[in-house]
Amino acid sequence: MRPRPGEVLHFSEDPAITVFRPHVAATARQSEAYVWAVDDVRAPDYWFPRQCPRAMAWTVPGTSETDRERVLGPGGGERVHAIEYGWVQRFLSVELFAYRLPTAPFRPFGEPVPHAHVAVEPVEPLGPAEPVGDLLELHREAGIQLRVLDNLWAFWDAVIDSTLGFSGIRLGNAAPRPQLPARS
Repeated sequence: MRPRPGEVLHFSEDPAITVFRPHVAATARQSEAYVWAVDDVRAPDYWFPRQCPRAMAWTVPGTSETDRERVLGPGGGERVHAIEYGWVQRFLSVELFAYRLPTAPFRPFGEPVPHAHVAVEPVEPLGPAEPVGDLLELHREAGIQLRVLDNLWAFWDAVIDSTLGFSGIRLGNAAPRPQLPARS
């Protein structure tokens, strides 16, 4: 599910929101109250259950061929999303909804490349919540590789040490980072 021209999207497991009011998100790094939404490029970041930890990587103009092969892998396409096995059933069964919102009250948010759009005033959806549908199929149709791992941390470390674009969402909900073996 992607926004149409003149729209941004807000994804939620709540199908009954009638007005989005600015708030400070529990995971926010800033103190300002916002209504959060995403554009076409960042919509796939939210094709997940809300609390699902995910590590995502994609090619950008400066991506090296070495990093593409090392992180995305052969046949990996331009983008990969990774989740943990412990989240697969929730990923497959969640009822996720998208709200279409007008772009007018929103501005891009994030540096150096915006990762969201924010509004500082209440925003009414353009219509009722729309079911997003089968998240696995949505990934397939978009050409996004979905990788399922025991633990996200080794993948995340490789991603952030690469020339790929990346985003990590709800990583605090991921399984703990594996302990390194003790040195003898």
